[in-house]
Amino acid sequence: MAQEQAETIAFTWHYDSEYSFYDLEADKDDLEEFLDVDKRGNSMFAVSKDEELIAFLSIHRIDDNTVDIGLGMRPDLTGKGMGLEFLKEGMEFIKFEANPQKITLSVATFNQRAINVYRKVGFKDVEIFMQDTNGSTFEFLKMEYIC
Repeated sequence: MAQEQAETIAFTWHYDSEYSFYDLEADKDDLEEFLDVDKRGNSMFAVSKDEELIAFLSIHRIDDNTVDIGLGMRPDLTGKGMGLEFLKEGMEFIKFEANPQKITLSVATFNQRAINVYRKVGFKDVEIFMQDTNGSTFEFLKMEYIC
């Protein structure tokens, strides 16, 4: 991901209602990490279609067999049935790029829209946990996909 792309996502992608939870500006530490080219390293990827930035994907190797992912779609594209295609294509990229045996992710439990998409491609619920972020503590669901 180029710095310009990171800045576009960080400062112009603003989600509606409860999904504003995912605005990068909502958490100072997340914002700083996202904007720091050294911290992003080679783990953050911009997703474009027809030269237009539409999403991002992060891949963090946990161990030899497991990667943990994070992803986000441009706000004006969410809720329109595009998440399944984005996730499927992202999974193919992850398998090619990292060749894991297992893929994990964590999602806020209120985000049933995303959880449903993850389940459709084969992610299974692992555990619910509490995490400090955005100035408070929130409930998250850890999910995994066996490749």
